[in-house]
Amino acid sequence: MALEHALRTRYGDRMIWTTPRDWTAVAGVAAFVGLMTVGYYYNLTFVQLGLKDLGERVLGLDAGRVVGAMSLLAVVTSVVAVAFGLALARRPWGTSFVAKVRIAFGVVAVQTALTLVAPHLRSEAELWAWVAATAIALGVGVPVTFGMTVDLVPVADRGWVAALITGFAYLAANVWPEAWTIDVFARQMALLMPPGVALLGWFAIKRPGWLASLARQHRDPAFGRGRFVRVDAEGRPRRDATFVLLVVLMFAIFFVDSLGFLRLIDTPELVGGSWRSVEVAPRAVIGVVHLVAALIGGVLYRAFPARHLFFWVFGIFALVHFSYGLVDVTPGTTVGALGVPILYAVAVSLYTVANFAVWADLSTPRSMPVNAALGVALSGWTATFLSTGLAIGMQDRGVALADHLRLVDAIALACFTAMLLLLVFGARVGQARS
Repeated sequence: MALEHALRTRYGDRMIWTTPRDWTAVAGVAAFVGLMTVGYYYNLTFVQLGLKDLGERVLGLDAGRVVGAMSLLAVVTSVVAVAFGLALARRPWGTSFVAKVRIAFGVVAVQTALTLVAPHLRSEAELWAWVAATAIALGVGVPVTFGMTVDLVPVADRGWVAALITGFAYLAANVWPEAWTIDVFARQMALLMPPGVALLGWFAIKRPGWLASLARQHRDPAFGRGRFVRVDAEGRPRRDATFVLLVVLMFAIFFVDSLGFLRLIDTPELVGGSWRSVEVAPRAVIGVVHLVAALIGGVLYRAFPARHLFFWVFGIFALVHFSYGLVDVTPGTTVGALGVPILYAVAVSLYTVANFAVWADLSTPRSMPVNAALGVALSGWTATFLSTGLAIGMQDRGVALADHLRLVDAIALACFTAMLLLLVFGARVGQARS
């Protein structure tokens, strides 16, 4: 039963609250939700949208230079994440929760300083230096923060924890910013990040006694062994085709997501009544849909086995394709103005929940940093910023909105077709082997 391990123990026929350690575990889950929600909000707004605004509006750079900066961010983040994830996996202290807290403290402190500096950049050289420093911090942070999943979140609860992170981040991203500019995002992060730095610093330096109980949780199979982990004949965890397929899948989803979204938000007739509406109501509707869809995704994630989860996420990919197609057939209508963003919100929330939870469920404490680096940084970050750069470049070359979205549709449709082929032929191969 979800949360039973962390919160309660069975006593006869009753459920009772037990020891202070149980409340410590609850506090650990709450801290993880807060850390990851702020981190994802930072990535959604300040990094992805803020960097674009900084390069184009503030510094006046052409599309090619902005694309170059985003490509640098993607490549350096991925390389650093994989390298640092491998280092954590090979070091004895790589599974230490206290070590992760200390590293996270350093990462968030550096990111806070970079956030405060960003609006004051005045040259392309400063931008490239800032991007390189930000990418290094992000690359170190990905395997560390996602690696805390095996320390703080019971396996049974990862679906709804991922749902809360996804839902809260997207709700805030839609409702809170009054404008999509680097100045607005920097002011918001200046409110959110310093308290996190102070809290992580207290954990890292003072090391309160109850931190030791959290540091032991990854040794418990209810925390440390993901539900999709497979073992060989000698009981050792092994990596199977599921992991590779999910990395490819998430790369494709994030690539098409950003390739379409970055063009949609530059279409005034679409975003004027939705994502960038001057009124709060349309943005609140989209944000609430994100939250509700994420909660549904948390329930579905808990219910599906690995194989079904794989095809479920591919099915959501088709929904994204359908939502982009509506822009062409319903321009200027209520469906085109708000219906497309709502469909988009449902699709994005569902697969984002899977992205937050699945890498830990394919991992052990030792393999989690590498798996998080490959799954989150390589598939998510690289795909997002490469496709963001491609979207900016296509728009700069004069590619029409309809042609741009047809390309997005074609890629999504190809992936959906691949899903059907894998579903049919994969089932036949499985039957033949059995």
